[in-house]
Amino acid sequence: MKIAFKTLGCRVNLYETDALASRFKEAGYDIVETNENADVFVVNTCTVTNQSDQKCRQALHQIRRQHPNSLIVATGCMVNHRKNELLENKTVDYAIDNERKYALFSIIDNHFKGEHVDPEGLDIDLFGYKPAFDTFHTRSLIKIHDGCNNFCSYCLIPMVRGRATSRCDKDIYDNIRKVVDHGFKEIVLTGVNMGRYQYQDVNFEDLVENILKIDGDFRLRISSIEPDNFSDRFLSLFENKKLAPHMHICLQSGAENTLKAMRRHYTAYEFRTMCERIKTAIPDFNITTDLIVGFPGETEEDFLESAQMCKEIGFSHIHTFKYSIRNGTKAATMPNQIPEKIKTERSAVIRNISAENKKRYFEHMIGKPQIMLIERVNTDGIALGYGENYIPMRLKAKDLEKNTFLNVIVDNIIGKGDKSEVYVKQADTL
Repeated sequence: MKIAFKTLGCRVNLYETDALASRFKEAGYDIVETNENADVFVVNTCTVTNQSDQKCRQALHQIRRQHPNSLIVATGCMVNHRKNELLENKTVDYAIDNERKYALFSIIDNHFKGEHVDPEGLDIDLFGYKPAFDTFHTRSLIKIHDGCNNFCSYCLIPMVRGRATSRCDKDIYDNIRKVVDHGFKEIVLTGVNMGRYQYQDVNFEDLVENILKIDGDFRLRISSIEPDNFSDRFLSLFENKKLAPHMHICLQSGAENTLKAMRRHYTAYEFRTMCERIKTAIPDFNITTDLIVGFPGETEEDFLESAQMCKEIGFSHIHTFKYSIRNGTKAATMPNQIPEKIKTERSAVIRNISAENKKRYFEHMIGKPQIMLIERVNTDGIALGYGENYIPMRLKAKDLEKNTFLNVIVDNIIGKGDKSEVYVKQADTL
């Protein structure tokens, strides 16, 4: 039996797809690419923007058109948002919401045994996934948190992911021990709002500190996180070489007026001060971010404030979103909606700033040591991977193996902006 997976959206989706695919492989299914023939196609959807919805629809329609006799299953956030639409137009055979995604294997496996399982009749469980040993990634993603209580004025996540909930800390430690024992060298913590992790008396800082005490040759990376007021204790954890000096901290806007309208729980001043504290404590720390342009009421002055802040903080990458109306959110009914043309223009400005920032950060790192995790070795002998600061690296050397750490020094930058390539050379010690 052949099964193919397509994942759209965030790292939480990526983690869940990895865990699901690993479960199918364990049961004897063949995991194939989505451009191949398969008995089952699973699309793990996203609904964060209108564009996300459209990409999901296109993917599902294309699969149905090319594979009319295959079983097609949609899961993820778009299902929570548009389940009836997906079922009524017969695009999919099953539409499984986030709360029951963990049971996808049981639903599909029973289907081919002649039994139809109604997903709605299954228990809700956001963390009912086995450790993923056979994944689509060199890194092992570990989900620690789901849902959100922030209710930002533009966001559907509390409606499609539910209220904030944290995974049992002992289950997290056990999962990490198992994937490290299996051979994974990088662990990536992920969650919808994982900085708010709280399981009984264990908070996010406690969790990270305890993970760093786990035996094994691995490094720990924190993925996308909200800009909470990180304590001195938290920043001190980065003294441990296992903890990668990089975080993707979501800004969304650098203008005070816009942040207030977004119902974000911080000011631009607080965000800037937080970044300054991080860079003072860990000078080469790499901060990346998300930014929304064209939010309702965003004036040219507001936008320029955001652009200037992006320059000054020096994010090495800015994931730029054009504001997208999501029905059911407060922002959808706000006056002064920004024309699409202006959104596009502003997005281009931020992308240029991001490219300039990236080049500047990469150049700043020339001559500095890094520990490269080799993720792929091309047929031409070029090894590709990332350093602890989340710098994509290329290395020409002999006898390199995937999934190994290597001491390197940043040597040269070739190309411009987002097309810059960082070449490194081997070092004896760091």
